[in-house]
Amino acid sequence: MEVPLLIIIALISGILAIILALVFAKNVMKEDPGNEKMQEVSGYIESGAKTFIAVQYKILILFVTGLSIVILFAYNPGEFSWAHMIAYLIGAAGSMWAGWLGMLVGVKANTRAAQACTVGIKKGFNVSFFGGCVMGLAVVGVALIGVSSIYWIAGTTNIVENPATVILGFSFGASSVALFAKCGGGIFTKTADVGADLVGKAEYDLPEDDPRNPASIADNVGDNVGDIAGMGSDLFDSYVASIVAAMLLTAMLSLTANETFAILPILLCSFGLFASIIGIYVIKIWKTDVPSKLLNGGTYIATVLFIGLAALCIGLFTLFLTDSVEINLAWRLWVCATVGILSGVVIGWTSDYFTREDKKPTRNIAKAAQEGHAVTILSGFSYGLLSVLPPAIGLVAAMAGAYWIAEDAFPGAGVLGVAIAAVGMLSIVATIVSNDAYGPICDNARGIAEQGDLGDEVIRTADKLDSAGNTAKAITKGFAIGAANLTVLALLFSLIADANERLFALGEPLIAGINLLNVGVLIGAFLGVVAPAIFSALLVLAVQRNAGKMVIEIRRQFEENPKILTGEEPADFNKCIDIATKGSIRELIFPSIISIFLPIVIGILFGIAALGAFLAGAILSGFVFAIFMSNSGGAWDNAKKWIEDGNLGGKGTETHKAAITGDTVGDPFKDTSGPSINTLLVVMSLTASLFIGLFLLGIFNFGAGLITFV
Repeated sequence: MEVPLLIIIALISGILAIILALVFAKNVMKEDPGNEKMQEVSGYIESGAKTFIAVQYKILILFVTGLSIVILFAYNPGEFSWAHMIAYLIGAAGSMWAGWLGMLVGVKANTRAAQACTVGIKKGFNVSFFGGCVMGLAVVGVALIGVSSIYWIAGTTNIVENPATVILGFSFGASSVALFAKCGGGIFTKTADVGADLVGKAEYDLPEDDPRNPASIADNVGDNVGDIAGMGSDLFDSYVASIVAAMLLTAMLSLTANETFAILPILLCSFGLFASIIGIYVIKIWKTDVPSKLLNGGTYIATVLFIGLAALCIGLFTLFLTDSVEINLAWRLWVCATVGILSGVVIGWTSDYFTREDKKPTRNIAKAAQEGHAVTILSGFSYGLLSVLPPAIGLVAAMAGAYWIAEDAFPGAGVLGVAIAAVGMLSIVATIVSNDAYGPICDNARGIAEQGDLGDEVIRTADKLDSAGNTAKAITKGFAIGAANLTVLALLFSLIADANERLFALGEPLIAGINLLNVGVLIGAFLGVVAPAIFSALLVLAVQRNAGKMVIEIRRQFEENPKILTGEEPADFNKCIDIATKGSIRELIFPSIISIFLPIVIGILFGIAALGAFLAGAILSGFVFAIFMSNSGGAWDNAKKWIEDGNLGGKGTETHKAAITGDTVGDPFKDTSGPSINTLLVVMSLTASLFIGLFLLGIFNFGAGLITFV
């Protein structure tokens, strides 16, 4: 490797992230865990989360082991792909460790955050936020260490011609875990949440997180396995995929400093980590008691810092370049990264506007609840669809701008500009994941404050933290959706470029473009458009089936033991946790399998061009579904919370019950199907890239597919 210094910077920054994550974890553990009752409730949550993760990881290990064997034989048919298989296993293990660490600290931080709320809102915020930072920093640390070390080893040993392809295996490993973690965790959390709301709130008028509700602990467990471990794995997946997509595209360009440019995405992410760390410490010393200002302000500070530090990064990077054209390209790629992160902010603003309880859309949905359940659904559905337009414009602008900026400097570099925009959007992922993990910690803290009898004032303090967390989660979902779409577009470009390199070596005609007038290609596009819809349906149906079982169990406990409602005897929390655990693991297997094998089937039957059209169709429809479901779900949730704050009659009214209906519909939208589409798109794109050698076997007519149309 000619430029080890740049790799060393990435390695050091990754190690720094892990060290800080462990320091923050230790500091959180030092905080007061509260009274005996609080620790008991927290113990239930921790036990349930560990049980779910243990069961999920056992299934996942079998799945990963089987898929690693497939990679060994299928990446380059006719030879063993040991490097790619090992990288795949490392990526899976790294993602599992990061998710486990973040979840473990989350279930320890919740009771400490609740106790901190007795001191004040800033103290409660600090414990919750720095508990979330453990997940954010662990994700970035594992990603940077894994990507930089694998690339360095693969490059110095010359085990493959292009070391970036080995990182493709690492990224696919992360994606495999993300698919299980996000889908399984999402099904778990919404099974409990929907069941708890439908029976506890709507039928028995129980308060939020009431200890008499048998599903209350399962709901809190779900927040940790779905929103901390699941969302962390999801963003880890997109983060690594954005890096590998950009690295693969640099290999396709005829740059004299090709190897140096391949390291640029890793270097930009390293400086993005520094921006996030500075932003985290600014939040710590910021003297304000408004949680939303702290969370949003931290994101904006990290954004501005990244733009400045990225310029410093490019200045350092150009010291390794001698060609003036390539130096010019490097600075233009800095502009592309800036465009990407600013586009992420725009998408975040959109999510904030359409989901915040003090904004017009959410207020209108709440007012619609006065007219009944059906009108509540219609209102939230419509605003969810409207919310697709602004981020679509922002994403198109980022894509077009990044393409033109890079293409103008170096012919063929336009697609690299798009990939670097995705890297820029995810450069401050440590901040994004920290904000997201903060939410479930606050949510748990609010429940523990109520079940630990800390009083109304403390519960209100926790509610303020939780409300800010809901908005922050909507913004982070917007970032994740935008970045995933830019990333898979870059992966699509690299897929076609890689296919053409292989076809050229075989002496076969190249793929000039994806011609929708070809029937096989059109079939691929149609199937791609349908894929996110089918995937979403499977996840929502999974929540519906499991929530139905949860509802039956809660009713059974109330009917067979009336003393639960009077508080004389405790509910059977473990039974509800068991229903959510077994149901979510069982239900996620089929969606996980089809997300990997569907692209393989399309590639084998219809060829590379049809596979490209399939991915393009999935990207376009997946973007619409993801934004629509995430924002409509968030708006329904906050509309209900606004009514529960005493507006429009408050709790117990028919308006409140209609709002609960909207929230229960929105729950699987915003926390299961919507964000899981990001993972679906990345997994399908990486599958296509990793198994491209299989599609180009002679028996498949060199990429034309088994079924051809003339």
